[in-house]
Amino acid sequence: MITLRGRGDERERLDRLLQGVRTSTSAVLVLRGEAGIGKTALLEYVAEQASECRLARAAGVQSEMELAFAGLHHLCAPLLDGLDRLPVPQREALQTAFGVHEGGPPNRFLVAVAVLSLLAETAETRPLVCLIDDAQWLDRASAQVLAFVARRLLAEPIAMVFAVREPTDTDALAGLPELTVEGLTDVDARSLLAAVAPGRLDEQVRERIITETRGNPLALQELPRRLTSAQLAGGFGLPDARPLASRIEQSFLERVHALPRDTQRLLLTAAAEPVGDANLLWRAASRLGIATEAGRPAEAAGLFELGTRVEFVHPLIRSAVYRGASPSDRRDAHQALAEATDPTIDPDRRAWHRAHATAGPDEDVAAEMLRSADRAQRRGGLAAAAAFLQHATDLTPDPARRGERALLAAQAKLDVGDPATAAELLRAAELAPLDALQGARLARLNAQVVFRVRRGRDAPPLLLDAARRLTGLDATLARDTYLDALTAAMFAGRLAAGPSVGEVADAAGWAPRGEEPPRAADLLLDALVTRFTRGYAAAVTSLSAALRACAERDETRWLSVGCRLAQDLWDDELWGALATGGERVARDTGALSLLPVALTYRAALDVHAGRFAAAEALIEETDAIGQVSESAPVKYASLMLAAWRGDHARAIELFEPARREGTARGEGMGLGVLDWATALLHNGGGHHREALEAAQRACEHDDVGTYAWALAELIEAAVREGRPDEAAAALARLSERTRASGTDWALGIEAGSRALVHDDEAAYRESVERLAGTRMALQLARSRLLYGEWLRRENRRVDARELLRAAHGAFSDIGAEAFAERARRELQATGETARRRDADTRDVLTPQEAQVARLARDGHTNPEIGAQLFISPRTVEYHLRKVFRKLDVATRRDLRQALAC
Repeated sequence: MITLRGRGDERERLDRLLQGVRTSTSAVLVLRGEAGIGKTALLEYVAEQASECRLARAAGVQSEMELAFAGLHHLCAPLLDGLDRLPVPQREALQTAFGVHEGGPPNRFLVAVAVLSLLAETAETRPLVCLIDDAQWLDRASAQVLAFVARRLLAEPIAMVFAVREPTDTDALAGLPELTVEGLTDVDARSLLAAVAPGRLDEQVRERIITETRGNPLALQELPRRLTSAQLAGGFGLPDARPLASRIEQSFLERVHALPRDTQRLLLTAAAEPVGDANLLWRAASRLGIATEAGRPAEAAGLFELGTRVEFVHPLIRSAVYRGASPSDRRDAHQALAEATDPTIDPDRRAWHRAHATAGPDEDVAAEMLRSADRAQRRGGLAAAAAFLQHATDLTPDPARRGERALLAAQAKLDVGDPATAAELLRAAELAPLDALQGARLARLNAQVVFRVRRGRDAPPLLLDAARRLTGLDATLARDTYLDALTAAMFAGRLAAGPSVGEVADAAGWAPRGEEPPRAADLLLDALVTRFTRGYAAAVTSLSAALRACAERDETRWLSVGCRLAQDLWDDELWGALATGGERVARDTGALSLLPVALTYRAALDVHAGRFAAAEALIEETDAIGQVSESAPVKYASLMLAAWRGDHARAIELFEPARREGTARGEGMGLGVLDWATALLHNGGGHHREALEAAQRACEHDDVGTYAWALAELIEAAVREGRPDEAAAALARLSERTRASGTDWALGIEAGSRALVHDDEAAYRESVERLAGTRMALQLARSRLLYGEWLRRENRRVDARELLRAAHGAFSDIGAEAFAERARRELQATGETARRRDADTRDVLTPQEAQVARLARDGHTNPEIGAQLFISPRTVEYHLRKVFRKLDVATRRDLRQALAC
């Protein structure tokens, strides 16, 4: 039984966690603290107290941080008897990730859903407790998956307890419930010190140890071992200025160095192979000439345990042993492990050890690393593939081959979100003799790294240069790079440091001809060139055709720019088709990088359609995926929702950080969205001077997707502020776009703006009629509000009431509070009183409850809902119970009436 000194608060928190699991409530906790503070001991306490639960354990290992899914496999391996009960796509993704089957690379998102389902299935028969030690050393794929699962648990009898050593550079677990493990109190520290140093201890020495260790239990146990009895009794020793973790490791290392030479070599071999396979260790030891009795002194010293598995007593012992060994000794250990590893059963681990055993370039080992990279790629280990390619590059003796492999490794590192390492590999490639195509690929990758790191400010000229260099060498890659350059220039917008989007388009007009028949990307490139060289009107037909080709062919690489262009065309049907199609492809394939983009544009469309609860649920899901994937946050839908809701304080709270971050990243297009949203926010609240200033800023640059929207805001603000000339000029610019577009959405907005400028009742009626035929519910309500306001000012109060009543009802039902209040005040001015709405369904249900309720209303089963929302069927059931109670309904059929809107 584990004995813990003190730790009353920690034990109470952990006891509550286990009690919740016993009553079918999920629990997650991240224990944080410095090395040796007692996190592992607390995990052992949980294991001991959870005797009636099923345990699953894993620990991060430094040397496996680049092996994708290594930590996840360690945790899930004992649970794989439940694999057959998972849906086929999830089962296959997990089997491929774990190397059981070969196949196309499974996305981490699909693997994460599979792990969630596997844990939920396991917990159906018995509560499950997952303990993950040294989570800071988990490979990134495992950390992201486990963080995703932890955030999606709710009603399952599952507990997940992580231990993270602080400080840590990267933290996929940020935002989860946590408990900082502090040092022991002075009383408990003195008690522990007395137990480990029972002889005479000078009072000053005792106080110095208590002070310097800050109550760290491991330090209290290990540091006295380094002091002689004379130092302990008389205090003859100098303070150690090194960080505590290294001091503890040094203490362990001194104990290791006191052991026989063969015992030290055995420990080093065990430290170099973190799998813990005792048979593998002894096979490697035999090749090193180490006898079996060499392990006994290490066991007697309390450093590690030898049984069916090899376990170090503390992870710092492993790191101390490995880091403290000489390079030649480490290479010898890896060589022995490579020779002892079966090349048929585990070729990749054998190759990994061979690479670490090699002192210099070696083509045979480099080629083996390439084969391992290919295998890792096929089973979805993209991070492992990138690591293998990097090692292959380092070990390649031939300069020409090394250059090509460096390019491949850099592309792989960029694909897995490691632009810093990609940049290092590209610097290595620059030293190699590259042919013209390789040089152009190098330029393209360098530009992509710049864009990934700095988000567009410097990328357009670099991508443009790469596209020109690829012309004549690889037509398809050249055209794609021109399209990349155009996209980057659109993204940088007013903050671009190089050529404008028009100048990039001029250059892209000279791109080589594409394939026949043309790809969707070829159509899109040609249409964008037309858009930015000949103007908006000239490009409407070709842009529409290109975007429809993207939608029909499920071309998702250009989804973001495609949705922005659909907005620019005022084509809500095409916008919906692209976003919905992108979401379907992302969900079907588990494309984690694509799904947040698709969900963001779907959420933005839901905002305009007045479906705020649906939009909020999609935004929440996007944020959750962003936490898993570590992708750049996609916040456009959040900004739109805040502006339409009209909560000024909340909107500004979102807008100001977004403006600072966008400026720092060079995201000029984002500033355009912010200025439009600010103008909308102020117009909704009746603050037209502020709206005019924001709209003027928005209209200084032709940002694709929001420029014309900002013109409409400028027109209303200018009319209200008594600036008719400015409103008329903006109307002329707006009309050029809307008439070229020709959609009811475009013409409805233009008619409403024309009515404002010219006091034209026929235009007000046209605006209402046209917008009624679109999905733009907010714009329809706003058009009715504008018409009703005009009628009220014309003293036609009876006519005004019907329109204002409809506008007030729509805005209130949707949740556009500022516009609803504006409509209420106008109704009041007509002599009719409109009460502020009480809380309704959209306020009662949380975003996820609303999403679950809608899917249940539409006839989906709990497993189907869980599969769509990436939660377990038990959590779906939990949400539905709350929905039924809140809406006072008894069956799914009743939901049809309760959620009719």
